[in-house]
Amino acid sequence: MTSVRFDDRLAAEGLAPLRRDAVATLQVNVGKLCDLACHHCHVEAGPKRPERMTRRTAGRVLELLERNPQLTTLDLSGGAPELNENFRDLVRGARGLGRRVIDRCNLTVLQVPGQEDTAAFLAEHGVAVVASLPCYTPDNVEAQRGRGVFGRSLEALRQLNALGYGQSDSPLELDLVYNPLGASLPPPQAELEARYRKELLESFGIHFHRLLTITNMPILRFAHALARDGQAEAYQSLLVNHFNPASVPALMCRFLLSVSWDGGLFDCDFNQMLELPLGAGERSIWDVDDVDALAGARIATGMHCYGCTAGAGSSCGGALT
Repeated sequence: MTSVRFDDRLAAEGLAPLRRDAVATLQVNVGKLCDLACHHCHVEAGPKRPERMTRRTAGRVLELLERNPQLTTLDLSGGAPELNENFRDLVRGARGLGRRVIDRCNLTVLQVPGQEDTAAFLAEHGVAVVASLPCYTPDNVEAQRGRGVFGRSLEALRQLNALGYGQSDSPLELDLVYNPLGASLPPPQAELEARYRKELLESFGIHFHRLLTITNMPILRFAHALARDGQAEAYQSLLVNHFNPASVPALMCRFLLSVSWDGGLFDCDFNQMLELPLGAGERSIWDVDDVDALAGARIATGMHCYGCTAGAGSSCGGALT
């Protein structure tokens, strides 16, 4: 069972082929530059990565949003998306079009020189912040993300809280992201959220809205770590053996379009990092004007897709079931 192709497993469950529904989210990776180099990072982002979105490509992203009002959300990721010189133009442009904007923030970037006003910028434009915080204890966070990251993350969270983010009576959304330290599935999202809320409030005075649990994907940097530790086969078996067919209808690839820093189109961010072409065939944002034309197209899959369908399921919005 551990070697069953994902498409074959879907077929056995009467769920094949996996097809895209109406696209509501444009998820844009603006580049791989980041102030951190986390062990679990499926992007293999870091301080020395040169890949970054150009002004021309960012302009086309905004043009695509304007032409497609059904795209209600612009989801910005990286790397650290805030480090791209076009990040603020993308935010202003999308908000000017009335779209919801998500910033997938690693928190520590808010202390990088030149980023001192970024938190205030996000608040001014009503950007939803989805922030990485893989634990509420320093040892676990720093084992995954590096020395000193926990304290800097708390400082950033306090800054965001002071601006209204995460407060129960505030529209400024602040969600936290948990991913396991190693080769295991996340615990139940609701239970872990309650623990996070208690620990962060009592110990550090931190407020947030939701906790999103995300499964580590066995690709690129995390895959290398699994292979190094002799855990690659066991982890893939864990994912396959915990396949949950109830997660399939809510898979994020069915409702979003993933855009790379150079304008390439993919079915999801994970496929983008594996350079697995869009199942619909189009290659870039210059090949598509109407995203509704992609509805019903097959989605490209691989063995890594078990990561999104194991246990409670996993997506950029957290657990699926």
